[in-house]
Amino acid sequence: MDNNVAKNDNKVLDFIKDYLLSFAYIFSYAFTGLKACTFDLFVYIYNSISWKTNKNYRRTKDNLKNSEDNYHTQKKKKQYKYSARTMAKLEEEYKQLAKDLQTTGATRSKEVNIYLYKVRDENGKIIKGTMTGLSKLDINAFLVNEGYTVYSIETSPMINFLYKESSFSLGGTILSNKELIFWLEQLSTYLKAGITLTDGVKILAKQLEKKKSKAKALNAISYELMLGSSFSAALEKQGNMFPAFLINMIKAAEATGTLAETLEDMANYYTEIFETKKQMTSAMTYPIIVSVFAVVVITFILIYIIPKFVDIYESNGIKISGITLFIINFSSFLKSNAFTLLAGIILGIITLIVLYKKVKAFRKTVQIILMHIPIIKNIIIYNELAIFTKTFSSLLKNNVFITDSIDILSKITNNEIYKSILYRTINNIVKGEKISEAFKDHWAVPDVAYYMIVTGESTGELDNMMEKVSVYYQGLHKNIVNNLKSFIEPVLIAFLAVIVGGIIIAVVVPMFGLYEQIM
Repeated sequence: MDNNVAKNDNKVLDFIKDYLLSFAYIFSYAFTGLKACTFDLFVYIYNSISWKTNKNYRRTKDNLKNSEDNYHTQKKKKQYKYSARTMAKLEEEYKQLAKDLQTTGATRSKEVNIYLYKVRDENGKIIKGTMTGLSKLDINAFLVNEGYTVYSIETSPMINFLYKESSFSLGGTILSNKELIFWLEQLSTYLKAGITLTDGVKILAKQLEKKKSKAKALNAISYELMLGSSFSAALEKQGNMFPAFLINMIKAAEATGTLAETLEDMANYYTEIFETKKQMTSAMTYPIIVSVFAVVVITFILIYIIPKFVDIYESNGIKISGITLFIINFSSFLKSNAFTLLAGIILGIITLIVLYKKVKAFRKTVQIILMHIPIIKNIIIYNELAIFTKTFSSLLKNNVFITDSIDILSKITNNEIYKSILYRTINNIVKGEKISEAFKDHWAVPDVAYYMIVTGESTGELDNMMEKVSVYYQGLHKNIVNNLKSFIEPVLIAFLAVIVGGIIIAVVVPMFGLYEQIM
């Protein structure tokens, strides 16, 4: 009997030892995987993106030197040849187009139409495409100027209907931050080198020819410039492709004759804004990845590991209570309703996103709550103030009217609190009051910013003071983001350790009760 009891004791001890070791390994591998899948992966991705970004900027500098030469000295491509029958048909279309251009084709319509054209390039390749315009004659002049032999240009209600979505004047195309910065730098360099604005835009269209929708948009700008439209008006007709702030700055530059300098300033402005947003993205990416991984690890333990202990408890008649009972019940609930909970979470996230984007009152409430949470409030306030003052300074320096400046500023931010401040500013200007009055004693405006704005107004150098405020708060924002990144890593790992460790302790403790019963 003693030998049997001893054997049972050894089996129980071995059993407990094996499960404790299993959990120790799970816990260890969980943290190893956490570090590998979050911190190490994040660092790798961040370094890769940074390297690629630097590489793209180096390529940009090379393109600035060589793009004009490449534009005029492209490699000779394959020569296309067609049958005599096809060429005869093209010749008939060419003659018909020539007659049409002398009659109804020369009449401009009041509304913009979509034209379907057929042309042949210098290599003999027949190309079909669409373009928006006011008349066949205008479209023909533009295509001929591009070096094409034009055979047919057609428009009709059916063509307008079928090709409406592919029209590049509908505002569906948006330049990314990198593309916009590249475009502004290139165009500024071309203008300083003596290249005309129209030719500069054409060169950029050639460089983006692989991205058809964006190349079409730049061709549309060339077309508008050819018709005599101003550059700002041509950009405005492209819908949301170019920011309203940029268009208004170009309007002011056209009036003062400083277009090249303004384009360069705008490139620097968007570079700084892009860097600020990249810092925010960098700060938020790591905690999101860690949180998602932590949820996955905890869910795996609750759904697949805890039920195995439940079987052991039931088979040995172990009575459980307290935190262990809660975890087991929660595990059972999660296992039975996992897909329902997942669907509910996804639906809830989608609902919150839609409400935030569409409902102003909900968006404002969320923003007020976030702007009262320690640390997060400073990140939001510093970021908003840096962008606001930087943009305001640029507008004032380029002689944009103060009322237009406030209107533009209200459109560059999605923060309802700062929008309300700007609307108050407009009302104060109408009443003849100072701009600074709208910022006075407001909880979202630090005293330092307010007094610097007051100083700028009193000295008549509001633009320079705004720029100093921007530099100051941009530095504060950068520091707090960097500190937050350093602080979040140990906090999240400690949080995960407490949760996972608590679960392990809660389910292992009853095993010691089993051992005591056997002894």
